[in-house]
Amino acid sequence: MRALIIDDSRAMRALLGRILAELGFETGEASNGREGLEHLQAHGVPDLILVDWNMPEMTGIEFVEAARAVRAYDEAKIVMVTTETEMTRVVKALGTGLDAYVMKPFTKEAVVDQLVRIGLAAGA
Repeated sequence: MRALIIDDSRAMRALLGRILAELGFETGEASNGREGLEHLQAHGVPDLILVDWNMPEMTGIEFVEAARAVRAYDEAKIVMVTTETEMTRVVKALGTGLDAYVMKPFTKEAVVDQLVRIGLAAGA
């Protein structure tokens, strides 16, 4: 299984990468939504995309809207991993075509639980 982690924080990309590696994912990285779209064009659609909301150049929401507009990327499961916790913003994000939403700070178990829910990890 392949995953793309899009976050402007190198530390967050590393943390999520370790969690996904333990689950057997090969991971790619991008530091903003624009780089994320470039990664998809260069490497094809992964099984999973984890994306932050607040990033320079192209936000996570803008990325999700752009990715969901391309039929070739329909198969990718997209999970927003963000500090945005206000319910109206969560609802807005979910309306863009996300498959799941994880709030920072998070535990490994919270990430795994969402991956189990969307069918990309085995339950404990």
